[in-house]
Amino acid sequence: MINDSTPPDDQQEEYEDLGESGKRYQAVINQADWTVETIIQQIDKGNIELNPDFQRREAWRSVRKSQYIESLIMNVPVPQIVLAERKDKRGKFIVIDGKQRLLALRQFHSGDEVFKKFALEGLSIRTDLNGIDYLRLSSDFLLEQDLNALENSTIRTAVIRNWNDENFLYTVFLRLNTGSVPLSPQELRQALIPGEFVKFVDRYSRESNALHAVMGLSRPDPRMRDAELVIRYFAFRNFLDIYTGNLKPLLDYTARHFNQAWVADRRKIDGQITDFESSIDTTVRIFGSGAFRKWNGIRFERPLNRAVFDVMMYYFNDLNVRLAAEDSKVGVELAFKSLCENERFRSSIEGTTKTIESIYTRIRLWGEVLQHYNVPATLPQLINNKIIRGD
Repeated sequence: MINDSTPPDDQQEEYEDLGESGKRYQAVINQADWTVETIIQQIDKGNIELNPDFQRREAWRSVRKSQYIESLIMNVPVPQIVLAERKDKRGKFIVIDGKQRLLALRQFHSGDEVFKKFALEGLSIRTDLNGIDYLRLSSDFLLEQDLNALENSTIRTAVIRNWNDENFLYTVFLRLNTGSVPLSPQELRQALIPGEFVKFVDRYSRESNALHAVMGLSRPDPRMRDAELVIRYFAFRNFLDIYTGNLKPLLDYTARHFNQAWVADRRKIDGQITDFESSIDTTVRIFGSGAFRKWNGIRFERPLNRAVFDVMMYYFNDLNVRLAAEDSKVGVELAFKSLCENERFRSSIEGTTKTIESIYTRIRLWGEVLQHYNVPATLPQLINNKIIRGD
């Protein structure tokens, strides 16, 4: 089961990765009360970008959606929605906060096959509305008052215009929502850097049972941490030499690069995602349930550790390395456990894991261990504070 309050690890993108640019306030933020009817019209016109694919990662169950609709009918205050106007398309809005609420509204109003419609259920106050869908609500004379209450209910909507870059959106979001769970970096990347590669990563990460298994997910992650992990793999495999110690720009660059080179690099991308899947399989065959986990001297810790993920995927994307490591899997597993007790390696997978020195250290040390077991691991080099792959 997915637990949004407990991230899978402590090495994912953080808000300190945003740098200073987000602090330069030059945007305009307008707040207004939009009616539900207006919001639905804006979604249907495509002005509020609510991709139907969002439903594949929706976090809300039918009861929670129903309770949200009930709150609007009863005129109970609900949280605001935060939108950002696209820089390249005036009048088109990216959803910064409120995606699940907007999905609930659009699905309840659905009269097509694009969005999954639902009937109200699990209501404890307006129990008379249980089993009522929008078609019934809009056609039953006895429910006309409830229909009008819903359509005319207002939702406070903050619209950000003239923003500098995506870092600014994160900063503003945090100022507006100090008590809420912030949008994940990958969710915003999905909206701000659209393209065929980003869609490919989203689709693959939704459908990969192997990825979900090692992340401890029973379904696609609503916060898109599975997709972030895939982009991280492509970034470290292809662009590690330009890494400066700030993860977010590297992942953004990777997404933009492969979006633009989608046609030219499609075979390369397909080959690397096949290696990604094979690397996971090899790691699981060697470490079992401890795959991509840190050994604490007694057992493998429960959360997936992205720093450990880095080192396994770095070497196991090579077929010859995979085969040799599996041939010596007992020794390789024992050696990794010993390595986790090495102070230099341990510090590189705990705490500050994103520095160039930390990444280089953990990759280099694990490669040396593999070589000890006659695994043909090619070690990276650190030249002018840049990590140069040896392959």
